[in-house]
Amino acid sequence: MPGGGVMPSGTADVNRVEAPVTLKAYLMCAFAAFGGIFFGYDSGYISGVMGMKYFYQQIEGPDATALSGEHKSLITSILSAGTFFGALLAGDLADLAGRRTTIIGGCVIFLIGVALQTASAGLNLIVAGRLVAGFGVGAVSAILILYMSEIAPRKIRGAIVSGYQFCVTIGLLLASAVDYGTQNRNDSGSYRIPIALQMLWALILATGLFLLPESPRYFVRKGQLDRAAVVLARLRDQPVESEFIKDELTEIVANHEYEMSVLPEGGYWSTWLNCFRGSLFEGSSNLRRTILGTSLQMMQQWTGVNFVFYFGTTFFQDLGTIQNSFLISLVTTLVNVCSTPISFWTIEKFGRRSLLLWGALGMVVCQFIVAIIGTITSTPSATSAMIAFICIYLFFFASTWGPGAWVLIGELYPLPMRARGVALSTASNWLWNCIIAVITPYMVDKDKGNLGAKVFYIWGGLCACAFVYTYFLVPETKGLTLEQVDKMLEETTPRTSAKWVPHSTYAAEMGFTDKTGGVKNIEDVEKQ
Repeated sequence: MPGGGVMPSGTADVNRVEAPVTLKAYLMCAFAAFGGIFFGYDSGYISGVMGMKYFYQQIEGPDATALSGEHKSLITSILSAGTFFGALLAGDLADLAGRRTTIIGGCVIFLIGVALQTASAGLNLIVAGRLVAGFGVGAVSAILILYMSEIAPRKIRGAIVSGYQFCVTIGLLLASAVDYGTQNRNDSGSYRIPIALQMLWALILATGLFLLPESPRYFVRKGQLDRAAVVLARLRDQPVESEFIKDELTEIVANHEYEMSVLPEGGYWSTWLNCFRGSLFEGSSNLRRTILGTSLQMMQQWTGVNFVFYFGTTFFQDLGTIQNSFLISLVTTLVNVCSTPISFWTIEKFGRRSLLLWGALGMVVCQFIVAIIGTITSTPSATSAMIAFICIYLFFFASTWGPGAWVLIGELYPLPMRARGVALSTASNWLWNCIIAVITPYMVDKDKGNLGAKVFYIWGGLCACAFVYTYFLVPETKGLTLEQVDKMLEETTPRTSAKWVPHSTYAAEMGFTDKTGGVKNIEDVEKQ
């Protein structure tokens, strides 16, 4: 137990019927996933822009035939550097000002960065703009996952958070389509149009969030239970006095009270240090959760997917047997989009752990086949086979690790550290994103490491690590409330977690239910 506390036994209310998920409630939760579009678009447009003749000649000079490896590395990775720090800062802002407010603020910062990039006519301003935009993307990508996880009903939480990854893939597809449409322009519109279009996605998300409620768990954290009840009723499309609302809110409050009761006293830095307290071998310790969340995002980046989306256009150009690399990049993003919705059903049917296991195995096979083909031959038919297996590899990623890692980090952390835990996990994603963006051109480009298709040996080996990692360390959280995940981690190991069933509630154990097992009035809960 965290802090050495001993929880009393209890058996009440574990099988209470939840509020039905109405269309209004579903749409309110689903809209937040729209933020994935500008995240995906921002990640995807740069691959095509770096392959545009007008753009790289603006950077390298009128006689250039391609962007140098150093400049590709800098332009691609600088966004991820900004997102790393943006994600870390967002954890504090989300607890201080609210989840919704932090996301809207991130959109404003992002718009400033995009404006700088659009105005650029050389290297300096494009780099500065991507750095500023990165702060906004980092804040949005971290807190949007937190927000969706906290407002979604548990029955559809995995599908809703998977919807975020689906929107990321749509953003990637839109970016490839716009790049494809402007590639042959011989003016600044070739790159300014794809860059400026990002503003639209940020404006839509920020405007829509003004109409959505704040997270009820944020209000519980602030002790404003009356506002939490009103927001929860709006999210579930139920009357505020409904037993459904009283039951869910009381469980959230009880879990928060328990977690706060075992936290040590301290100031600002103590709240960050709390993320690293406990034993690595204790299933529910904060340290173990933080390591699991950050390593999940690391493993997602290790799959090598961003190699395809960041450097796909220039990689396909270097193969030498493809006439239109922009079209191939468009095809790979289309595969990504079409594959992701499969996870909406499978992640709730088969669970998070199973998807990650099978996804890692499928990626290993595909990546080694691509590497072997690229090593032994370079004929047009061999290139076609490589592209086919890259598409199959993207299918496995998009339907498993793409959404699965995001879903899990939204479910792992208890309320007192949830904002900072998700921020740390998202920052890990962007840190490894940045590292891969920096080193990949040096590994692959012909004037550097010249690995070419052999780089897939590296991605395949790392996916094998992801399979082993999942088997031993990733728990199953399917079908549990965020509060029940806490208990499951306390009482199981990752390999036995799928068999765990709830047998008590925090509301019963903290005395927030009456003698008949019913939920006490909200006013009584506030007094406690």
